[in-house]
Amino acid sequence: MRLVWIIVLFVILFGLASLAAIYSYGRFVERSRGTPSMALPVAEGDTSLDRLIVPKLQAHAGQSGLMLVASNLQAFAIRAMAARSAERSLDVQYYYWKDDLTGGLLARELIAAADRGVRVRLLLDDINTKGDDSTYLAIDSHPGIEVRLFNPSRSRTNVLQRGVEMALRAFSVTRRMHNKAWITDGRMAVVGGRNIGDAYFDAADTANFRDMDLLLLGPVVQQAETVFDEYWNSGAVLPITSLSKARKGDLAKTRAKLEALLSSGDAQPYLQRLHEEKGTEAVLSRQQAIHWTADARIVADPAEKARGSGAESWLANTIFPIIAAATRELHIISPYFIPGDQGVATLRNLAGAGADVSVLTNSLAATDVAAVHGAYARYREPLLAGGVDLYELRPRMVGGDISLFGSSGASLHTKAFTVDGKSGFIGSFNFDPRSISLNTEMGVLFGDPALTQEVNAVFADEISPASSYRLSLQDGAIAWQDGEGPEAKMLVREPEAGIWRRIAATVIGWLPIESQL
Repeated sequence: MRLVWIIVLFVILFGLASLAAIYSYGRFVERSRGTPSMALPVAEGDTSLDRLIVPKLQAHAGQSGLMLVASNLQAFAIRAMAARSAERSLDVQYYYWKDDLTGGLLARELIAAADRGVRVRLLLDDINTKGDDSTYLAIDSHPGIEVRLFNPSRSRTNVLQRGVEMALRAFSVTRRMHNKAWITDGRMAVVGGRNIGDAYFDAADTANFRDMDLLLLGPVVQQAETVFDEYWNSGAVLPITSLSKARKGDLAKTRAKLEALLSSGDAQPYLQRLHEEKGTEAVLSRQQAIHWTADARIVADPAEKARGSGAESWLANTIFPIIAAATRELHIISPYFIPGDQGVATLRNLAGAGADVSVLTNSLAATDVAAVHGAYARYREPLLAGGVDLYELRPRMVGGDISLFGSSGASLHTKAFTVDGKSGFIGSFNFDPRSISLNTEMGVLFGDPALTQEVNAVFADEISPASSYRLSLQDGAIAWQDGEGPEAKMLVREPEAGIWRRIAATVIGWLPIESQL
């Protein structure tokens, strides 16, 4: 009985401490918020991008231009080119920005743009910034750059204090900004699934991600700016200087470090690809690659999702009805796929009504988050039994590498779907509880058969036997088809995954933590 009272007392004291921490944090946020600022107005001829893009918009009145960016090397080059083309503004928003080769090369481009007089606003989620404050403070010290953090921790240097703060704010600290956008001069934007770091641009030593972005022109760019401004000025975002007032960044030292990257051998393929793209004008002149449509829009969670409010306008409420309305064909690509019972029922109903429903996700050996795989695994059998085709990405392509420069290991990171060969979505949204209820997400919804066909072509390549395993039920048990034709093998356990990885995923699958994954 005494133990029970001790536990009760502990819970009460922890609850009171948690309420005090939340109240104190709220007061701190109100005192520390940055000065509001908005996207700079565009004009017809002020910048090179104005002069390049305005005639294209006039030729496609009321339409947005969308270009699929599936190649990792091209994805790096387009971001670097966009920064080099900037003359007015760069508004950049990411879940994380790695301090590695490609992260450094792109950070150098932001600083170079600011040196030319470009206003740079950099918005990052705080969960992955631990230990990097000095770098961000150095970048922020540039008079043309401001760095802000989403849902930041007040404790920046003390690991114990940071841990205590996270424990006391456990429910709010799990809400993260997963958005990804790179907006140049209010004229051009890159929105999709990639963060900034080597694994997204084929430079990682372990595994490189397969991902997609869209290069955007026209009205959708202004929509992306509206989303950025909402987050930048929200109560969930604070200037990094308000969090680290006693610390200073050394911009000269950071410049020297970033400039040194240019002479490294590892940087040469990226600089060469940037040269081969021949600049923004050349990229935007490839008319066959740009799909013009009036049916395109940015969809995003509101910043207030960080407080658990605004549920009626959460992104999931927009895209799920579109998925449920498929009649002929539905293709889903999601690295972290936890459909839940309702999602399983929806997909089974579509398949039962005659639609071709296919899902591509990571295999246990390919995923970078084994915990998510453990939760996903229990949905495989009912999906397969209901007529849904399931594919799991191999950790390595058969007969080739996915990366020319880094590791040949592969991991899926694309978040996309297409419906009936006519419309689709590319963005940051995973089909899992975290994206639905906890993280903020954004992406592009489009209705364009040609672009949809291009996305479906990537999907077809990634579910091919060289890239993925096809799952099926054999005598009531899950089997993985390895290869095709007479030489195909049917595997009866998670392919290429070690025993400890399989055990960990199985155990996690038993735990009641699905809502946090």
